[in-house]
This record gives sequence, C-alpha cells and structure tokens, in this order.
Amino acid sequence: MTSKKIGQPKRQSAKPNALARRSESPQPAPVKPARIKLPTGYAQLLEDLKARIRQAQVRAAVAANRELLALYWQIGKAIVQRQRVEGWGKAVIDRLAADIQSAFPGIKGFSPSNIWRMRAFYLTWKEQGKISAQRVPKSEHDFLPSPAPKSKKKFLAPAVRESLDSNLAQPARELEERNLPPLVAEITWAHNVILMERVKDLEERLWYAQQTLANGWSRNILALQIETGLYHRQGKAVTNFERTLPPAQSDLAQQTIKDPYVFDFLTLTKEATERDLERGLIEHIRKFLLELGVGFAYLGSQVPLTVGEDDFYLDLLFYHVRLRCYVIIELKEGEFKPEYAGKMNFYLSAVDDRMRHPDDQPSLGLILCRTKNRIIAEYALRDVRKPIGVADWKLVETLPKNLRGSLPSIEELEAELGSAAGVPRRKGHE
Repeated sequence: MTSKKIGQPKRQSAKPNALARRSESPQPAPVKPARIKLPTGYAQLLEDLKARIRQAQVRAAVAANRELLALYWQIGKAIVQRQRVEGWGKAVIDRLAADIQSAFPGIKGFSPSNIWRMRAFYLTWKEQGKISAQRVPKSEHDFLPSPAPKSKKKFLAPAVRESLDSNLAQPARELEERNLPPLVAEITWAHNVILMERVKDLEERLWYAQQTLANGWSRNILALQIETGLYHRQGKAVTNFERTLPPAQSDLAQQTIKDPYVFDFLTLTKEATERDLERGLIEHIRKFLLELGVGFAYLGSQVPLTVGEDDFYLDLLFYHVRLRCYVIIELKEGEFKPEYAGKMNFYLSAVDDRMRHPDDQPSLGLILCRTKNRIIAEYALRDVRKPIGVADWKLVETLPKNLRGSLPSIEELEAELGSAAGVPRRKGHE
C-alpha cells in the first residue's frame, strides 16, 4: 500500500516537473540591432534583401496554390474515371470525403461539396477544352467582343495581344492534352469556383481568369465584374480613337473604355440632375474608380478652366497612368446630342494646351449619357480631331421586376403606417 502511494505521486509529478523545466528554460531574447556605423550601401542592400524575401514568399504561395489546384484536378479526374467504370454515386463520394477528412483531420477543403466541385473543375475545363482546342484563336480577335456590330476589328495594345496569345490560346491547346491549364492554375481555388459556377462560356471564363491575374482582382471584385457583364462591355464604346491616336495608343485606349458604365452603387431618382449624378459618383469615388477600371487617378470635379476671359468647368478630371494622359469625363442626364462632341473637343484642346506635359499623350474625352443613338454618335465623332468616346451609363434596379408590382409603394406604406398610428394622411397622398 505504502509503496503504491509513494510511487503514484512520482508518476503524477513527472509531467509537471518536465513542463516546469521547459517553462523555466531561458527564452531567446529578441536581437537588438547593434549601434555601429553602417557601411555605405547597407540601407540599399537591406531593402534589396527584403524585396527578395517578399518575392520568395509570393513565389512560394503561388507554387503552393498551383500544387493544390493540380491535386484538385487529379482528384476530380479520378472520380470521373471511377464513375464511368464503376458507377460511383453520391453515397460513395460522401464516404470518400469522410475517409479523407478522417485521415487528414487538420486539412480543410475535402468536404463532400468541395469534392463535387473538384469533379466539376475537371469536367468544366476538359469537356469544353476539347471544343476550344479545335478552334484555337489565331489572334486575340476570337476572345474579345467587337466594339461595334459592323466592325470586326478588336482594339488591343501589343502587350495585351501577347498576353492573350500566351495565356488564352495555350490553355486551350493544353486542355486537349488533358493537363491543368496554366492560366487557371495561377488563380486561387475560390476564384475558380466563381468562374465555374457563374460563367458558362469557355472563352469568357478564360478572359475573366486572365483579367483576374493581370489586375489582382479579389473574389468579390471578380464576382462583381461578372455580375455587371464586364466581358460584354469592355471596348464597346463609340469612339474615334482609331483615327485620332497612334495605333498602339488607340488600341489600349479603346480597350480602356466600356459601354455601358454601371453605377449600381448610386440611389438616384429619375428626376436626378447631372450635378446629382456627379455628387453621387464623388461620394462613392472608390466604387466609381473600380467601375472605370485599372489606371484611373482622380484629380477633381468641376475643375476650373479659364479660356480668354471666360471660365469653364470640367465635370470630372482624371489621369490615366497606363495611357499617360488626362481623361475628361462629361456627365449627361439625357440622350447624347451632337453638340456634346464639339464642347468636348474644345475642352480637350484647352487641356492639351494648358495642362498637358510634353511627355504626356493626347488627352482623351469620355461623354457619359443616359442613352445614345450609335449612328448619331458615330457621325458626331467622324470629323472631330480630338480622341473622344461616347458611352451610356445606367443604374441597376435592386428590386427584381417580377416583385415590383406586388410590393406596396412608398405612398401606400405611409398611408398604412399613418392610419395605424392615428396620423392623418398628408396632402397630395389622397
């Protein structure tokens, strides 16, 4: 009895003593920089090393993401093959997910729903890739929408052409070989899920993947761009860029402009004025810049411009860092009118003369109207010497059309609430 009682405390106290010894062991103190006279070039070397470390971290993350997507691709492929040969169904897939999670309890991403996504991931690119590989584009023309129904020309800068040739045509060829497309492997799994579930057309999906990689879009931004149909709006504005700008500049400028612009972040009534629209865009400048696209730097609103003894005011002034030029945006509440082009031409001449730096490219003008007639816009811009684009802007109704008639109006709600509270109805609502 005594020996048991003596031995038991020893066994109980052994672990705490070990933990105590670990906690009592001296921890390495943070290294404090020695106060020495630093040699010439030390600061530059330090910045260079920090940059290399960050680059190595990014490369490691990209490599890890690529390996993860390759694994998902292979899992999806294996499941498809088993289903074809052995007829695997939902119960087997659910059991497979449970067994994988049991074998690797600390690893996420192997839920039944995500494994089904892996299967869809493989089928999405493999099946559509066979079709696309038979018509691999000879140029970028097959991937981007035409800016005008009557024109087959696609407006792309040489850098964009090269990027699309390498990043879009190559995946289609490799899909025929049943490999994971390189472009797809460069974006995250979450981005791929959004593309799979929301974009059905292969070329459109590849375009969004390329834009995600080029612009660093987050998942939310990618979802927003898909929701607003950026693929179908990019480069669609009526412009005279091809006649007024050098080829490389006109290609990039055309691709920068879209039609229509979607201001779904604004809550304006039909009676809103142009100043109301302008104030709304400025109040939501971050979302406005997102809708404009990459490269726009906001310089101001109602920017004064003195010509002779008269003062004029530019609605919105931007500088585009990739185009290397000023961009003037004029907002119009109604339909496009030909005289708007003449006024914009005047503004561009004044800005080029008074604000443009010798190294800057010619300034661009963008007229945003509620609506436009394309033929009228094309005639209005035909003989104008300054580069001008015309596009629509629109607000998105957040309430679905099929529900608008079934819900009470503001007046009906006020009347109902007023009668319930014993408050008489206001005049004009009777």
